[in-house]
Amino acid sequence: MKNYVRVAITLLFAATLFAAETSKTTTVKVYVLDHACAFTKRLKKPISAECAIACAKAGSPLVILSPSGTIYWPIADTTPSSSQNDKLVPYAGKTVTASGKVFQRGGSTAIVISKIEAAKE
Repeated sequence: MKNYVRVAITLLFAATLFAAETSKTTTVKVYVLDHACAFTKRLKKPISAECAIACAKAGSPLVILSPSGTIYWPIADTTPSSSQNDKLVPYAGKTVTASGKVFQRGGSTAIVISKIEAAKE
């Protein structure tokens, strides 16, 4: 029985190390826009702040889009989770610099934003 406990502890430790390696802190210069427009219209940058704000007010999640086309889904690191639109609406339709912990899974990229500010041109 003791061997099973050792194996379980070793597996738990390995899983913890793997989980720590699946995320990293980074800073990106990105656009803030509505997620539906990023996908359905394949926008490379927002059309306008008003459009993104209207979509956010209608309940559509805002995302951040890099110039290379990577869409970052802003997420909370709390349980229960919460919408990140309140954090993003002031920057809707604009270019920002965002820093935070980035996670990747199944082809999606998410970010827990620790800092966001208007990008310096």
